[in-house]
Amino acid sequence: TIKIDRWFTYGKQAGCIRTACSHINNMIIGVTIGFEYKMRFVYNHFPINSGIEGAGKTLTIRNFLGEKRMRTINMLDGVTIVKSKDVKDEVQISGNDVDKVSLSASQIYDSCKVRNKDIRKFLDGVYISERTNVVVDED
Repeated sequence: TIKIDRWFTYGKQAGCIRTACSHINNMIIGVTIGFEYKMRFVYNHFPINSGIEGAGKTLTIRNFLGEKRMRTINMLDGVTIVKSKDVKDEVQISGNDVDKVSLSASQIYDSCKVRNKDIRKFLDGVYISERTNVVVDED
């Protein structure tokens, strides 16, 4: 058990203590059950092709909006990426550190942002569909 006491704190000081408590809680959850983000490839006209290389350390995205350029995203240390076996156009990002897992997911999202077009019309991209844990409770 971890016990954290705070006396006579308010404002930013109380916020700092609460942040430290959240980091400790995320570390405990990370090493016991892990974090997993699921991302879906969304496209309208041009199907997005993806490949995973380097034993789940690198994601390559091809044919985004019909472009010839290949996007390569390297996962951070301790983060692995795999293609979903049962769902088409889905990848699963997993690891013990929630900060690194979410940062890797945001790098994938940012690499496939639509620029210089009307984003209401061009909804193509890679979006987070679910945030779960690696070990799911049987409730």
